[in-house]
This record gives sequence, structure tokens and C-alpha cells, in this order.
Amino acid sequence: MSGRSGVRPGGGPGALIFRQLFDALSSTYTYLLVDAPSRQAVLIDPVWDQFVRDAALLRELGAQLVYTLETHVHADHVTAAWLFQQKLGSRIGISAKAGAAGADRLLDQGDTITFGGESLQVRATPGHTGGCLTYVTADHTMAFTGDALLVRGAGRTDFQQGDARTLYRSVYSQIFTLPDRCLLYPGHDYAGRTATSVGEERAHNPRLGGARSEDDFAGFMANLGLPHPKQMELAVPANLQCGRPAAGAASQVLPAEIAWGPVVRTYAGVPTIEPEWVAQHLAEVTILDVREPEEFDGELGHIVGARLIPLGQLRGRLSELPAGGEADADADADDRPVVIVCRSGGRSAAAAAILEKAGVTRVANISGGMVQWHSLSLPLA
Repeated sequence: MSGRSGVRPGGGPGALIFRQLFDALSSTYTYLLVDAPSRQAVLIDPVWDQFVRDAALLRELGAQLVYTLETHVHADHVTAAWLFQQKLGSRIGISAKAGAAGADRLLDQGDTITFGGESLQVRATPGHTGGCLTYVTADHTMAFTGDALLVRGAGRTDFQQGDARTLYRSVYSQIFTLPDRCLLYPGHDYAGRTATSVGEERAHNPRLGGARSEDDFAGFMANLGLPHPKQMELAVPANLQCGRPAAGAASQVLPAEIAWGPVVRTYAGVPTIEPEWVAQHLAEVTILDVREPEEFDGELGHIVGARLIPLGQLRGRLSELPAGGEADADADADDRPVVIVCRSGGRSAAAAAILEKAGVTRVANISGGMVQWHSLSLPLA
């Protein structure tokens, strides 16, 4: 699931590609910023369970991830920073005061993160935890506040070296000193709100805005009475290692490596494979064509050995297909992966979703369908 996208508000057209992404389980926002000319990118607060999604988005945007940045040591989800470091070679940035091991760069007040022609200023905003950071674009039009300042709220201050008075001073000295028009992007929201602004929060934040004093804020925060996050005992130790799994960390299952072929999962969630590979391995897969009969024998032709099951009939004819489960190298034809094709890749993407829901684990959609197959002059029946 994703939130907002576009370019920097008020910035040059196309200079900064911006995506706001969402993890529904922890209500966490992840932010992708890409310098359009160089395609260098940073990812703020990545979530372990969303690694495949976010890596697919980077690939489809042609972006090179140079940094993952943490706003703080999270208590409600495990960061994907270590995964991105291992898989894509990105560097990990986190507060020097967070006490975390495994980072490539320990950040503090006044540091700058550069990616292509863009940069983020680092502002120390402790109080929610002892090592909170806010990242601000160089033109002061956007700031990523983590849990220090939320939309009409603020992060709790009752664990991880939290302190209400420290948080009050952080917000007033480092965030409320930004221009009123500066858009603020929080680390979480539990009511579907995606962003706010400095001017709005100064005026309307019920904990920090208006005429609230430090004493007012400290008294408010001392009486929240919130339970600890459900994942805290798992998340905090993992995040103190920048997401590197400990032995037996059941909460951190590594993304499964696909062994049978070069399948990639798109940002839309579709398992996809290139037609050239399929043409070279026809004997090792089952080709499922989900077009209508007249298309199967029409001008684009069909792939050698393809089985025709129109998409509208697929759910009722699943028993006609191989199991498509995990299999040994010498498995018979009934265990071959299922590779799906249609005219251009749309219906076959829907078919892939149907098969995966039915428990077929080895399945892929041929990229570009028969249109692409034909254009590459690959073999036809």
C-alpha cells in the first residue's frame, strides 16, 4: 500500500521524485526520495516486511539506493536497513546517540545527507527516544519528523530514554523554526492522515501548539497511559542491530530466493519473468495461455506446448494444472512451474494472482505477453 507521490512541493519540476509508502500492520510511513537527474535515492524508515515492495519500486524507477535513514530506533516494526545494505549495497544512517550497531554513518545535528544533486539536513530532535532525528530538505519545503512530531500529536516519551521536556524543546527549536509552509511527514499515523505543515501544527496541535507551555506538555504526556507496542520486545533488539537478524529470529524471515528462474516481483505485486528466458527453458515449465480460443489461434499465434484455459474459466479448472509447488530438480511435468501468458500481460497478471491464492508457489507472468514474444521473434507453434 502506498500514500502520496509526486515531486517536491514548490521545487523544480521533476527535480525530486517523492513517494510516501505505508505498512498497514504497524501504521508506519516509509519515504522514498529520488534525485531525478542522477537517479540516486534515499529511503527513510524502511520496514522489513515491505522490502520486496520497496525494492521493486526502486527497480521500476531506475533508482540507485545510496542510503537508508532511520528517524529513530523503532519499537513497533523491524527496519529493512540491513536487508537493503546486503541486497542493494546501500549505506545505513542513524543517530549517533541511538546506541545502534551496524550503521555505516552515525548522524548528528548539522550533518548533511547527499544523494545526487539533492541533500537532507539532519536535525537532532530527541525526546520520543534519546536518538531521534528529523531530516529536512535543503530548501526547507519538506521535513521527515519520525515520531517527534505527528499529525496533531507527538510521540510517546515513556521508554527508550524518552523525555517530554526534551521533546518539547526539540520540536520548538528544530521543527517549529522551519517556515510555516514546510510540509511535515510523520513516521506514523493511525487515522489515515498523510502530512501536515509547520503552520498547522503550531496553531492546532493539541499537545504542542497554540499557547501550550513545556509544563502543559509534560503533564499531558505523563498521563497518556498507553500500553507498550506489541512488537517492542522483538523490534527494539533487532533495530539496535539495524535490522540484522539474530540467530533464530522468527520475526525476520528473509525474502525467499526463487530458484527455478529469474522471477522478479513488480511494485504491483506480480511475479514476472522475461520471455527470452522462457523461450530457452520451454521443456522445464508449463505454459498457461489465458486468452480466448480465437486469440490462441489468431495473428499472434501461441507458444509451443501451451495449455489454453481462458481467464474466465481458470478458477473452475485449476485441477487441470500442475501443482507448481516447490520441487526437486528431477521432478516430473506435474510439478513444473506455471508460466502464464496473454496478449500483453494484463490478464495473465490476474491469472498469476488467482494461482498464488490457490497455493501455487512457482508461478510467473510473461512480461509483455504475446505482443512482446512476437516482437522478439521467439518460437511459435
